[in-house]
Amino acid sequence: MKILIVGSKARYEKNKPEAGFPDFAEMTFFERGTPDEVILEKADPETEVALVDAIAKVSRKVIEAFPKLKLIHSEGVGYEGVDIKAATERGIYVCNNKGINAGAVAEQAILLMLGILRRVVKGDAQVRSGLQMKAKEQAMIEGITELGDCSVGLLGFGDIGQATASRLRAFGSKVYYYDVFRLSEEKEAALGATYLTVDELAAKCDFISIHAAVTAETENLVNADFLSKMKPTAYLINTARGEIVDNLALREAIITGSIAGAGLDTIAPEPTTADNPVVDLPEAVRGRVIYSPHFGGITLGAIRRGHINMWKNIILLHEGKRPANVVNEV
Repeated sequence: MKILIVGSKARYEKNKPEAGFPDFAEMTFFERGTPDEVILEKADPETEVALVDAIAKVSRKVIEAFPKLKLIHSEGVGYEGVDIKAATERGIYVCNNKGINAGAVAEQAILLMLGILRRVVKGDAQVRSGLQMKAKEQAMIEGITELGDCSVGLLGFGDIGQATASRLRAFGSKVYYYDVFRLSEEKEAALGATYLTVDELAAKCDFISIHAAVTAETENLVNADFLSKMKPTAYLINTARGEIVDNLALREAIITGSIAGAGLDTIAPEPTTADNPVVDLPEAVRGRVIYSPHFGGITLGAIRRGHINMWKNIILLHEGKRPANVVNEV
């Protein structure tokens, strides 16, 4: 079986199956961002499977170039770079690794919340500058809020949102959520989460933490209107996808102080550059935002689980069976 891989060869080698790669697998590797023309020139025309980095692009041009292509599999949870319509028209399965990094991303979301509340970035700089006592005295006057005293609104309540809710319960936080699909009362009670509308969520919570997938409906969902409904003391957390947030609207909200700040693991577009409008902030407000470099879902465990799932699906396909976690209508 000819397999085209868009992603790090070293990552595949590190996470290969315990028994080694299947004997039938013939792999050709390309780095993420390789132009379509290079892939079409160098990939085997008999390719049946494409394994792709979660933010890699798989265009209609590439999909239509391989007549035997049967499966496109995201290495992660996201698959928005794949031309789903083109794949579905061809009857090609598009699969992802649903749920593999739910706990990992939930940890990252909470890390950003705690980092904001505990002034981690500023405090680190102050200690390094010999200002430890000044920082402590300032914090005692201004006050530090515990996460357990905060209300947290989860925008999107799938695997990651629910994993975040379960962890927030341990802190004693009040947890609210919005999702297109509301859970049963029993499930809400088990997770300790209360349903609110989007507007209610924005207005009520001290943190809004984004856990939705990118769709036509969620792109720029957190826009100027949404941000205007948030409390001026509230923070936005994004460990989902940067495309869900209107960058210019968030920049304006931070500069004007209509929200207190943000913790961002994801920023659109990727790769994130220093001149991005939510990175290149005026000096006076830079301390209102903390960043992480899209680390949320790339723990050792999450990557390992993802690769196990991919090879299981490849074996299923090789045996003439339907793979798991198909995200398109095939």
